[in-house]
Amino acid sequence: MSAKMQNENFMKEMEEVNDYTYIEGGVCAAEGFTASGLNCGLNSNPDKNDLCMIYSERPCVTAAVYTTNKVKGAPVIVTKRNLIKTGGMAQAVIANSKNANTCNADGEEKAERMCELAAAALGIKPEEVVVASTGVIGQILPMEPIEAHVEELAKGLSRDGNLRAVNAIMTTDTVKKEAAVTFKIGGVPCRLGGMAKGSGMIHPNMATTLNFITTDAAISQPLLQKALDEIVKVTYNCLSIDGDTSTNDMVCVMANGLAGNPLIDAEDEAYACIRQALYLVMRDLTKMLAKDGEGATRLITCTVTGAPDQDTAITVAKSVIRSPLVKCMIFGRDANWGRVLCAIGYAEADFDINRMEVDVESAAGKIAVCRGNALILPFSEEEAAKLLSEDEITVHVNLNQGEAKGTAWGCDLTYDYVKINGDYRS
Repeated sequence: MSAKMQNENFMKEMEEVNDYTYIEGGVCAAEGFTASGLNCGLNSNPDKNDLCMIYSERPCVTAAVYTTNKVKGAPVIVTKRNLIKTGGMAQAVIANSKNANTCNADGEEKAERMCELAAAALGIKPEEVVVASTGVIGQILPMEPIEAHVEELAKGLSRDGNLRAVNAIMTTDTVKKEAAVTFKIGGVPCRLGGMAKGSGMIHPNMATTLNFITTDAAISQPLLQKALDEIVKVTYNCLSIDGDTSTNDMVCVMANGLAGNPLIDAEDEAYACIRQALYLVMRDLTKMLAKDGEGATRLITCTVTGAPDQDTAITVAKSVIRSPLVKCMIFGRDANWGRVLCAIGYAEADFDINRMEVDVESAAGKIAVCRGNALILPFSEEEAAKLLSEDEITVHVNLNQGEAKGTAWGCDLTYDYVKINGDYRS
């Protein structure tokens, strides 16, 4: 079976979620993981944390994906280098907000210093530390605040430190973003949870934003990386807020094996089980990121069915949710359906536009936009305005040319987005 067919079969399996239970705890939900967060002084607001740490009592098999932007933040470069050195093993994460440590001559030196400080405080090796930064690009990262507080940060590690940690990576985020599930592998209870940040400078094709995920399941590094690569394609890479790909994007997954399940080292039922857990957490974090886009008032979801293959489905879905005109249409509650059809039409994929069907739906109802061609059907302006006034809007596209499907997530484009980004450095 080809890799493409395997992934499409996987997406069908994802629709049947049975033995997974959502739990609290985020990155601390899995056994053996602790976290901490505090304000070290990078952020002038003492009530806003700006430095965090995640730690596993046992070294972890670690997988990661990084920004595809040619301009890469120093923390991305150093983390990638560290994981190559260790063969995909890590035991801790240190991350800061307010300053991206990017486009600076001393950036890598500062990122390596953060690893050294965390390692010294935890009694591990610097290359066993994942380092990440988010915030303003091109400003020198002051090390004094971090050096002065890293010991306190390490001493504050606890099983309930996940909320302090997630608060520390938030920038223009308005809500915390966490998710965790418990499930069984071979009858052994396992847990997988994560946290994310991001409201702007988010666009598909890598991952997006800063995302840290932990699990106590035992799995080989190659299979953990394979699972992450597969799930990124159908979650974070299907997310767009504003069309800008950040320089510091990173998704990191750490597995310490403390659950005690038999090692997952083959693409069997156990592998499918942890992959589905990863999908659930990453999908939910993706939706949280989309809903909390800078200045956003509505979550936009586009589902595409009846596609000849999954790549086509995803391409069409992403074309709709990243269209500035569709975003503005939904913000203004203006049923200008031609903008949706236009976005579908310029999607870089091969399909027959005259066979598609399009509906727009929300909690207020559903409106048929077109059937079997690119002609817009008659509709009630009053019903459309009511439908578009809901917090979550879904565009359904059926290409009627196959069985593949895909989903993408985004948000509306508002006046506040311009205000936030016109004064970001403050």
